[in-house]
Amino acid sequence: MKIILTEDVKKLGKKGQVVDVSDGYARNYVIPKKLGVEANNKNMNDLKLKKANEEKIAREQLETAQAFAKELETKEVAVSIKSGEGGKTFGSISSKEIVEAARSQHGIEIDKKKIQMQEAIKSLGTYEITIKLHPKVTGKLKVKVEEAK
Repeated sequence: MKIILTEDVKKLGKKGQVVDVSDGYARNYVIPKKLGVEANNKNMNDLKLKKANEEKIAREQLETAQAFAKELETKEVAVSIKSGEGGKTFGSISSKEIVEAARSQHGIEIDKKKIQMQEAIKSLGTYEITIKLHPKVTGKLKVKVEEAK
């Protein structure tokens, strides 16, 4: 019997997959526990429509992320930090401070977890920070670290 899985089932398959199982296993376990439905014409058509909708949503999210990445490349965020003689800073600039500066200066909402910095910024200058907007899209944001007055 062919079954469309509605949940992930260990050793059987992932959600949305069409699998072939024995009749007894389908009638006594998979269907009563709502782990899957019989793969008849109506359910197969519903599955196709659902997959098409999910692909459309994924494509729209990718396009939105690409547009946001292009917008980020034109922006520059200025962050100030106290520094002593010779440009030595007191403390460092973290991703949280970059997110707050982007929000206040440009009205851009960025999740601080998506900012990819190997280490915190500890000196004055201009830096290019990588931001992972989507699994396939990364954006770059310029961060200018200035001396606080």
